[in-house]
Amino acid sequence: MSLLVCVTRRDNTKLLAKLRSLLPDIEINEWPHCSAPHQVRFVLAWGAPDELWSQLPNLEVVQSYGAGVDGIAMQLLPEHVAVTRIVDKQLAADMAEYVLTHVLAHKLRLRQYFTQQSQHIWKPKRAHQGTHVGILGLGELGKVVAKRLIDNNFKVSGWSATQKSLSDVSCYAGEAHLSAFLSELDYLVCLLPLTEHTKGILNRTLFAQLPNHCVLINVARGQHINEADLLWALDNGELAGACLDVFAQEPLEEGHPFWLHPTITVTPHCAALTSIDTACEQIAANYIALINNERICNQVDRELGY
Repeated sequence: MSLLVCVTRRDNTKLLAKLRSLLPDIEINEWPHCSAPHQVRFVLAWGAPDELWSQLPNLEVVQSYGAGVDGIAMQLLPEHVAVTRIVDKQLAADMAEYVLTHVLAHKLRLRQYFTQQSQHIWKPKRAHQGTHVGILGLGELGKVVAKRLIDNNFKVSGWSATQKSLSDVSCYAGEAHLSAFLSELDYLVCLLPLTEHTKGILNRTLFAQLPNHCVLINVARGQHINEADLLWALDNGELAGACLDVFAQEPLEEGHPFWLHPTITVTPHCAALTSIDTACEQIAANYIALINNERICNQVDRELGY
């Protein structure tokens, strides 16, 4: 049995070296170099081409090289194939720090002061008074982000597809309660998984339900945003600003209007970067579990997509 790596659009030299050090007796190939696809039962994947899956008749486990599984075309996998993801506790802590930082950056008007500095303008103003942060998505990352904000004296509400109960968080669930969740927010943080139901959820209809002083922070996936609707909302005063760490196309193309928009902060998908050591340890552990017919860790519900 061999392990196949198909993680596209990146240099996998360090990833392959780390996996081979953890699994020295296992044949590890990188797609498209795979001479015996019938021997592949385990694939590490992100952005794999659709034609790959039909060439692996004995596939049993697909390990996502990320905290989500939207980089895997699960609809092309046989029903018996298990899909699993990376769970990195430090990633959650980093995400919480990123969100807190950008909420505070807006609250303290740092972008405005950076601009004033470049223009030699001395013009102090009081900090924005809003302290109500709403989190779309109360999964593992959302829970950690919520706690970090609460620890820093922010009021936190959360929305999810199914009902959750978190200490000191006002929890909303389902489409029927989305409007009530949005109606009084000062900041909206998107941490939803990317599914057919959540794709494009950050659109003009949703923005119209937010107070016009609200700031959007998207650290989930670029495909959650309808980009034209976001630009319209910002240009027409329906949103006060946006901090975007993820984009439908990455890297963000040079001429994209987000780069120079006066109320958008762009960061290069850096909110929470998975440690290669942590990822490889989990990948190796799941591979060994498959060999030993043991439980695969961090499996996702393929129907839900998370």
